[in-house]
Amino acid sequence: MSAEAFRIGFVPLVDAALPILAHELGFAAREGVAIDLVRDVTWATVRDRLLYGHTDAAHLVAPLAIATTLGRDRPAVPLVVPFVLGLNGNAVTFSTALGAACRLGDALGDPIALGAALKTVATERVAAGRPLRFGVVHRYSSHNYMLRYWLAGVGIRPDDDVEIVVTSPTFAADALAAGEVDGICVGEPWNSIAVDRGVGRIGLATAQIWRRGVEKVLALKAETAAARPEAVAALLRALHAAAAHFVAPDTAAESAAILARPAYLDAPVDAILRAITDRIRVVPGGEPVHYPDFMFQYREAANFPWRSQAAWLYTQMQRWDRRPFDPAEAAAAAGTFRPDLYRAALAGSGAPLPGASAKLEGALGAPIGAGSTQGRLVLGSDRFFDGRAFDPDDAQGYLAALP
Repeated sequence: MSAEAFRIGFVPLVDAALPILAHELGFAAREGVAIDLVRDVTWATVRDRLLYGHTDAAHLVAPLAIATTLGRDRPAVPLVVPFVLGLNGNAVTFSTALGAACRLGDALGDPIALGAALKTVATERVAAGRPLRFGVVHRYSSHNYMLRYWLAGVGIRPDDDVEIVVTSPTFAADALAAGEVDGICVGEPWNSIAVDRGVGRIGLATAQIWRRGVEKVLALKAETAAARPEAVAALLRALHAAAAHFVAPDTAAESAAILARPAYLDAPVDAILRAITDRIRVVPGGEPVHYPDFMFQYREAANFPWRSQAAWLYTQMQRWDRRPFDPAEAAAAAGTFRPDLYRAALAGSGAPLPGASAKLEGALGAPIGAGSTQGRLVLGSDRFFDGRAFDPDDAQGYLAALP
C-alpha cells in the first residue's frame, strides 16, 4: 500500500520542527505518511499555497487560520486546526539604540518596568515626529497580538504611540540593522540572530506576556480534513511522536543540526540549539540566560487545540480591527480549532486527552490536575502578565473591559 502523501508548507523557524522531524526521523513513515516540505519566507505565501492547492497542510500562525476562515482581507476559505505545533517561542527584540534608551540589562526585562521605560521613549519620539516602529510577521499573527496586548497593557497605544508594520521573520534582523524598525516581535532563531549580529537586544520573551500562549499550528482546508480523515489522523500521530522526541533532553543537538540545514532554517546551529534548550542570549556577547519553557511542545497536552485559545485570538482580532464582537463570527473562530480530530487521532495511544474542549485562559498560577478522558493531565501556569483571565463563555464582556 502506498504512503499517504502530504505537502506541508512552512516558514524557517524553530517551531517548524515537528513536521521536519516527523519526516527526517521516520515518525511519518511509521504511520504510513510521506511528507514533502515546502519552504517559504512569508506567512502570506504559505497560506496562499495552501488555499490554491499547492500544499495539503501548513505550519501557520494561529490567528491567520482564523482570519482565513472568517474572510479577513480575502474571500473566506474554511480552515481547520487539529494540532498545535507549539506554544510561545517568540521574543520582543529592541534595536541596540532603543535597548540602551530603555536601560535594558543583560537579563530579560520585567514586562511592567520595561513597559514604563518604553512608554517614556515612545512619548518623546511621538513629540519629535518620529514614532517608534515595531515589526511583526503578519497582521494576523500571534506576534502582532502579543505585542499589542503588552503595549496596551502598559499604557502605550498601538497605532497611535507606536507604528506596527509587517516584516518577514527571516529578514527581521536585516530590518533592525537597516534602521527600518526599532524593534521586532518574531520567532526563533531570528531574535537570536539579531543579537549575535550585534543589531538587537532581547527585551522580553512572549512567554512573559502570556505563558503558554498559542503560537504555530497545523492548518488544513476543511474539505481536505473531511475527505482524508484517516490520513490526517496518521499525520497527527506522527507529529505527536515527533513532539515527544523533540522535548527529550538528549535529542536537542540532533534536532538543532537537522533544523539548521539549508533546506530548512539555513541558520546557525548554536542559535537554534539555544532556543530548543530554553537559553536566550539577551545582549551581544552575553552569556545565555535560562528561561524555563521559553518554547513549549508536547508536555501538558501542549499540542491540543483548545477552542478557548482560538476564542481569545478572536477577541484580539476584533479589538485591533476595530470591529464589534459578533457571536456568529466568534463561534466560527473557535470552531476553527478541532479538538475532536486530535482526540480521534490519539485515542488509544496513551497520550493525555483533555475532557473539555475549552478552559479559562490565564487562570492558573501553579500546576493543577485537569480532567482527561485518557491519561493523566497536569496543566502548568498560563498567566497573562497583567493578571487578567479570559473566560470563553464571556468573550464579549472580556473584550469590552480591555484597555
